[in-house]
Amino acid sequence: QLQASGGGLVQAGGSLRLSCAASGRTFSDYAMGWFRQAPGKEREFVATISWRSNGSTYYADSVKGRFTISRDNAKNTLYLQMNNLKPEDTAAYYCAAESHGMMTKRGGEYDYWGQGTLVTVSS
Repeated sequence: QLQASGGGLVQAGGSLRLSCAASGRTFSDYAMGWFRQAPGKEREFVATISWRSNGSTYYADSVKGRFTISRDNAKNTLYLQMNNLKPEDTAAYYCAAESHGMMTKRGGEYDYWGQGTLVTVSS
């Protein structure tokens, strides 16, 4: 029900825009988030946005100022604009939806997950 896309190979300093399209239900009342998991590492929080299209956002310190999370509820789509990418941003990126509309960085509190889209940043 959540389909992430937009990953790819990019050089350090470059940009990518990830999308997460929802289907089967409307996620406009859900808080949404992005997480990532690098090879051999645990999944980590990246960013979250409240249920409103221009809602509150919260970022991990490691991406603050470089990444922007946004959503278009009319299109039932979540985005992650990633600028000034670094090799340490290399990971599989996952989108997720939280049914109570509450922003959280805790992955266990999300109810729906998309499949990962791979981002590789070369140095």
